[in-house]
Amino acid sequence: MSRRAPPARPRRLWRTLARLVLLCLVWLAGVAAWIHWVGERDDARPADAIVVLGAAAYDAVPSPVFKARIEHGLDLYREGLAGTLIFTGGYGGGGARFAESQVARRYAIRAGIPQDAILIESASQTTYQNLLEARRLMLEHGLKRVIVVSDPLHMARALRLCRQLGIDAVGSPTPNSRFRSLRTRWGFLMREVYFFHRDLVVAPH
Repeated sequence: MSRRAPPARPRRLWRTLARLVLLCLVWLAGVAAWIHWVGERDDARPADAIVVLGAAAYDAVPSPVFKARIEHGLDLYREGLAGTLIFTGGYGGGGARFAESQVARRYAIRAGIPQDAILIESASQTTYQNLLEARRLMLEHGLKRVIVVSDPLHMARALRLCRQLGIDAVGSPTPNSRFRSLRTRWGFLMREVYFFHRDLVVAPH
C-alpha cells in the first residue's frame, strides 16, 4: 500500500516560517554589521566642543571604560580640534559622592586642562539624557558642532540620538575599547542591537 504524501499546506507554512527566520537573521546581522562599521570610523574634525559620554565611576576614580573615553577626549582637545570639553554623566547608584562628569572634570584638570575649558552636567543617567543635557549646555554657550566620544560599539546609537536631538555631531570612538574579550564585545554588540530596535518603537529617554 502506498503512503500518502503529507498535506501541502503544512509544508508551505514551514517553508514560510523558515524564510521569515532567515530574513530576521539576515536583518539582525546587517544591523550588527552597521553598528560595527560606524564604530570603526573616526570622523573627528574641527568643532566647537568635544562631548565625552558618561560611564561608571568608582567614587572619585573613573572606571577603565570611562577613563578611556576621557583620555581620548583630552587627546582631541590637545590636538586643537575644539576649545571646549563637555563631560556628561550624573550620580550613580549606591549613594555616590561624585557625579561621573565631576570625576571626569577632576581627571582632566589634573591632566593640565584649564578649568575654564570644561563644562559639565550632572543630571543625566542614560545616553539620551547625556546628549540632551549636552545640547542644553551647547545652547547656553553658543556651541554648534561637536565631536562625540564614546566606545566604538556605542557610537552608532550616540550619533543616531544626536540626529534626533538636532545636534550637529561627528563621532570619534575610543581607539582602544576596554571591551576587549570576545564575551564582553559580543555582549555589548547584542545590547546595542537591542537598543536599535527598542528605539524604533519606544521613544528614548
